[in-house]
Amino acid sequence: MTLLSRTPPHERSGGAGRTDIMSAEARSRLMARIGGRNTKPEVILRKALFRLGFRYRLHPRDIPGRPDMVFPRWRAVVFVHGCFWHGHDCHLFKWPKGNAVFWRAKISGNVERDRRTLDALTAQGWRVLTVWECALRGRGRLPVESIAQTVSNWLMAGDPSRDIPR
Repeated sequence: MTLLSRTPPHERSGGAGRTDIMSAEARSRLMARIGGRNTKPEVILRKALFRLGFRYRLHPRDIPGRPDMVFPRWRAVVFVHGCFWHGHDCHLFKWPKGNAVFWRAKISGNVERDRRTLDALTAQGWRVLTVWECALRGRGRLPVESIAQTVSNWLMAGDPSRDIPR
């Protein structure tokens, strides 16, 4: 089966007057393949921290939210959040025009889940650092070494939860 739909373009709607070149089933399969682990920004940061000598656990199931990196020695977790999927207020995030009701509910749900996860981790005594995708890519990106050093300083200082950037 091909990704292109055999439905005429005027019968397919991506919302807001646009047409989608894929059928709903093909679009669903494509979106389902988008992974939440081992993303490019996450791997870049992990490699930089590894070069600094840090060792960590990846995506443990026994910790709320399955953080991207866990540093048990420092009782700290790090999330690397994609700006689109987590509704970050930056230049990388724009509300989709097509299927707006779905996307508002989806992204708002993600933000609410992030808040509950932060509360649960804090209640269990974990410190939480969120590194946003825009810190690692886009026009406002910071040097990876600088971000890794910031994470290193945060881990060792025992500072409370925070975001990079904010």
